[in-house]
Order: sequence, then structure tokens, then C-alpha cells
Amino acid sequence: MTADNRKEANRHTWHFFRAGGFDQVRIESGADIAHLDQLDQKLWMALSCPTRGLEFDEKTLELLDVERDGRIRPPELIAAARWTCSLLKNPDELLKCSPSLPLENINDATPEGRQILASARRILASLGKPDAASISVDDTADTARIFAQTDFNGDGIIPAASAADPFVRSVIEDIIACMGADIDRSGQPGISQEKADRFFAEAHALLAWHARPRSEPAIMPLGQSTPSAWEALSAVRAKIDDYFARCRLAEFDPRAISALNRQENDYLAIAGGTLSADAAEVAPFPLAQIQPGKPLPLDRGLNPAWAAAIRRFDAEVVTPLLGQRQSLSEPQWQSLKTAFAPYEQFLAARPQTPVEKLGFERLQTIAASDAARAIAELIGRDRALEAEVSAVAQVDKLVRFNRDLYRLLNNFVNFRDFYRRNGKAVFQAGTLYMDQRACELCVRVEDMNRHNMLAHLSNAFLAYCECTRPATGEKMTIAAAFTAGDSDYLMVGRNGVFYDRQGRDWDATVVKIVGNPISIRQAFWSPYKRALRWIEEQLARRAALADAAQTQKLAAVAVPPTTPPAAGKPPEVPKPRFDVGVVAALGVAVGGITAALGALLQAFFGLGIWMPLGILAIILLISGPSMIIASLKLRQRNLGPLLDASGWAINGRARISIVFGGSLTSTATLPPGAKRDLLDPFADTRRFRKILLATVLCAIVAAIALFMLWYFGVAERVFPGWLPRSPWYLRHFTGR
Repeated sequence: MTADNRKEANRHTWHFFRAGGFDQVRIESGADIAHLDQLDQKLWMALSCPTRGLEFDEKTLELLDVERDGRIRPPELIAAARWTCSLLKNPDELLKCSPSLPLENINDATPEGRQILASARRILASLGKPDAASISVDDTADTARIFAQTDFNGDGIIPAASAADPFVRSVIEDIIACMGADIDRSGQPGISQEKADRFFAEAHALLAWHARPRSEPAIMPLGQSTPSAWEALSAVRAKIDDYFARCRLAEFDPRAISALNRQENDYLAIAGGTLSADAAEVAPFPLAQIQPGKPLPLDRGLNPAWAAAIRRFDAEVVTPLLGQRQSLSEPQWQSLKTAFAPYEQFLAARPQTPVEKLGFERLQTIAASDAARAIAELIGRDRALEAEVSAVAQVDKLVRFNRDLYRLLNNFVNFRDFYRRNGKAVFQAGTLYMDQRACELCVRVEDMNRHNMLAHLSNAFLAYCECTRPATGEKMTIAAAFTAGDSDYLMVGRNGVFYDRQGRDWDATVVKIVGNPISIRQAFWSPYKRALRWIEEQLARRAALADAAQTQKLAAVAVPPTTPPAAGKPPEVPKPRFDVGVVAALGVAVGGITAALGALLQAFFGLGIWMPLGILAIILLISGPSMIIASLKLRQRNLGPLLDASGWAINGRARISIVFGGSLTSTATLPPGAKRDLLDPFADTRRFRKILLATVLCAIVAAIALFMLWYFGVAERVFPGWLPRSPWYLRHFTGR
């Protein structure tokens, strides 16, 4: 047998069903799923779908999305189908969409299958179900529950409880307190090797900085008193620099002395109030009186606000380094700053790290111990189980694919769930109740304006609704397709209720309408409704004009004339005027209408026994065009643009026929066996109108009956001479 013959012999045989205007593949066995790679992708219903906005398990979609781009494509589905079927002894079990996977159905003939089976049994044992015969999605979904009783779980993160040594456990707790926690698979806070290495590196760097003064004596010019002396110097450093700078400027130009010292007005400004004990009001003033080349006094003539700080500076810095003195020259001041320069650089080099809050004694204790080695060993033991524990994720993947893969294929490779109406498709978000209808073709919309740019090509009547749940503050937008009934009372602002696939109710408000025909019945009545609407508008306009004219006449009568009538002469009353031209025009119009009516009646009565067909022809002439246009548009209704606008890539036309569309939107009907009371005590009786309408209808029927009796000679035989065969008015209309 040649290679081509073997390939032809191994080719899978597919079965198809007709729906949506084209052939769709039927997936009815595990072999169909296993050989999905042999199905020509031109026959797939969809070529891509988003991972968001679908009524489907998000974790399963995440597992299918290998490229992590937020989309599912055929290669990813083919790979998932091949992997799942290879791990099951009987792939036909996928058609059950069961949430639990029997352990006996896991194919242990392969190394991967044996590892997954062993991991599944370990999961069940950790959950307290060692004798369970199957594993479910609920068993694998909560990894924290699976690993709650285990110290090591292969994720490279160890909680403090995993250390048996109390000291090592306390070090792990210190690391978590300083560096933050990594969450272990068990749900407990822990640390990784990276976080431990960073902690010990920063701790050693801080300890090395702290040890520098012992090897570099210049850093501490006053020994242990250096930190306190540095604080005293830093407190007055800027003020002393300011003082000597002012003295140099006064030496440069004696005219500046008066300006460098504060003016009398500055003292007058504060003299009127109560001065504080520390004289804070004069703190901005110079440290002492400015004179050319004058040293800084240390005991007398100081600014009261700085006297205490200068005394501390003298006691802790000047006296220990320069000896007892009453003033400080600028060179001496520079020498003091030079002496503290190494300490200043030492402080600037201090590492900024969160481990500092543990204190140097605790850090020295940790550094002197072997805690770093012990923690590294614990993390190594945890990582050693990575291969075994990672199989837990594979078990979860297999269990989810066992439950969800077949359902997704019937919403991607074909649209069986949508066209067979045995369940809702994954893109159907729920049901919208509005205007005595329930619309089941509702899709989620992220951007309404962007969605409408393509969705209007579906030729379906769409209502975009904003849905809210005030109790939780949730919001979303849907596009609902109305495929039955009419659009007379569908308008922006109309309110309804939307039920999502979880059964939660949302307040729904129409915010945008995409108008298209809904049904043939609506198209049949639309010309008559438009005519009635036009008549109502004309009558309302005429009534408004008549009311305005009458109001104007009353106003003219109520306002007295500007010119008073002559004495003894009654006021003149305007007489109505008749325009001959208007009367003539009315006569011509009436004559034209009469002639047209006569021609119509002549043609109608000339049909004889075919007059009922004439009535039908008139109805078709009025309603036919709108029905034809509606029928053409309804035949073009297409699900593709509606889903493409939501991020799908539909591979076919996916038509929504008139009959199928009627099943997607159900109208209000009384339930079977319901009893109906036709008496409405608050109904508008309109008794006179009903009597008049019944009388007119009876007169029309009687006239037609008499005409038929006369036309066929029956009346002349029964009543000879009473009704001439061809009087003048009948000859005028019938031509006989």
C-alpha cells in the first residue's frame, strides 16, 4: 500500500448538518474531536473568538489561550483536542461534558498519563478523599486547599511554618516583615530565594557600612560623641555660614553694614507685641552684629533666638576640638567643618534599606548564624517537588477540558448550540424582557459606537441597552436583536429588565436603536399605520389652525376699535366676504375627485364576480412593496457582523431566517388553559362610534349585495319594473 493510499485510508469521515444557510460539521464522537486537525478550516464556523465577554469558564479559556493574546484560534483548539484525547482511554466521554473525570478513564499507558493519574490521586488524598473514583473541577480549582496541609509544594516559596528550627522560622518572619511576602500555593505568606538573597545582601551591606568607623578613625573625630556633636553643628551650620558671609561683604564695602544689620523699622514691627521666651520673632535676624572681619561671639552679643543652639555647639564641638574660647574666627569655623567632613560623607553613604528597622544587633545576630544556608536548603527541598506538583496544574487542565472542550467546539467549529436551540450559545449574554417580548439574542458590547460600525450590516433590528445593578454598582452594555413583533413602541429611553446567564436581573435602558424590519406582519400593516399617522397629524394641524383663528377673532372682538363710531351711529360689523376664485377652485377640486372616484368605481364594478380579487389586489398594491422590501432584508439577516463587531472572526454567513428569528424573540401569549374575561369595566365604551361604524358596514354590505343581485338580473326577475337594468347613474359608473 502506497503512502497516499495509507493516508487516504486514515482519513476521517465527517458528517454535516444544514443550518444558517450552509453546511456545518457534526461533532458526535470522540474520534471527531481527535481528528479535528483533518477538518478543512474553510468549513469551520469561526476562526477566532475573544476570551472575554463569553458565557464560558474563564479559567478554561485562559488554558486554551497558549499565546496569551486574549484570543482563541483553530491551532490552539486542535492542540487542546489532540492533548486531551491522548490522555483519555475513551474520548467519547468528552461528549458528556461531565464536571468530574473518572480516574479509570485516564490513560496511564503514557508517562504523562501516569504522572497525571498519580497527581490526581495525591490531590484527592490531600483533600481527605483517598478512595474517590473520580476527580472534579471543584477538587482541582482551589490549589490553596490542596496544599494547605503540605510544607513543600514545588513553587519555590516557603512559609515560616516550613522551618522546624525556631530561629530560622523567626528569620523568615523578619524577612517577610522587611521585604514583603510572596504567597505560597497553600495561601500562606512566604519568601522566595530571590527575596532571601536580597535581604541578606542588604543586611551585609548595612553591617559593612556600620563597621567602617572602626577601620577609619577619621570618620569619628570625637569618638562616640561624634553623632551628637554633628547634630549640634548641623543645627547652626547655615546660620554661621550666613554670619561670616555678611562680615565678608561688610569688609568689602562698609556702606553695606547698615543694610546687612536689620533696620530700626524691623525692630519696631515686633516691639509692639509680646515676645516669646525663645525670641522666635528675631530668628531670621543675623546671628550677631555684623562688622568687617569680626569673629563670631560665643557668649555675648548673640541673637537670643540662637543663643541656646550656639551654647550647645560651643560645648560639644568648639571646646572639645579648639579648647575654651569666647569667639570663633572664620578660619576656625572652616577647620571645624573640615574635621566633620568624613563623618558627613559617611552618613551620605548610609544604605537605604528596609532591613535597618531590625536594628544592628539583630542583623549582626542573623549574619553570624547559618540562617541563610538553612533557608536555601528549605527552598531547594520545595523546588525538588516542582515536577510532581506541576502535574496538579495538568490535572486541573485535563478535568476542565473534559468538561468544557466539547461545548466550546459546538460554539466555534459549528454553531450547534445556537441553531439547534437546545441551549444558549456562549456569545448569548442573557435574555432581555421589553415591550411584551423576550429577546434571547443579546451580546455584550465593550464600545457601543465601535460595535455599531459593523453590527448594522447584520440587517437585524438592534437595541443597544445600558444595564445596571444599583445594589452592586455593576454596569455593562448589550446589543439585543428583536426578531419578532413590531417596532412601534421601541424607542430610546424605553426601560426593561435583562437577566444574565447566572439569573441575575439588571435594569436595562435603550440608548440607541438600529432600525431594520422585524417581521412580515409589521411590513403588511406599516402603510396603513403611516396613513393613519398622517391623517392624525393633519387633523391635529387643522384643529390647531382653527383654534388659533378662533382665538384671534375673539381677541379682535374683545379689543375696542381705535376710532370711535360717530355719535348716534351703531358700530359696523364686518360682513363675511366670499372669494369667487376660491369657490371656483373648490368646485374644480370636487369635480376632479368625483371623476377619479367614478373611474375607480367603474373599474371596480366592471370586475363582476372577480370583485373580491380586486379587493385583494388593492390590499397587495398597498402592502406589497413594503412586504417585499422587508422580506428581502429579513432574508439577509446575518449573525456574522454582530459577532465580528464583538471580536469574533466568523467564517460563514450564519443567516437568521424568518422562522428561526421568530424563535429567538418570543412574544407575550396567554398560557394554555388560561381563562379570559373580556369585560373591562374601565374601557372606553364609544357607543355612538360603534353604532355608527356598524351601520356604515351594514349599509356597504347591503349595497354590494343589491348591486350583485341587479348585475346578474336576479332583482329584475323578482321585482320586474322596480329597478331598471341600466339607469343613468349605473351607466355612468359601469358603462352598461
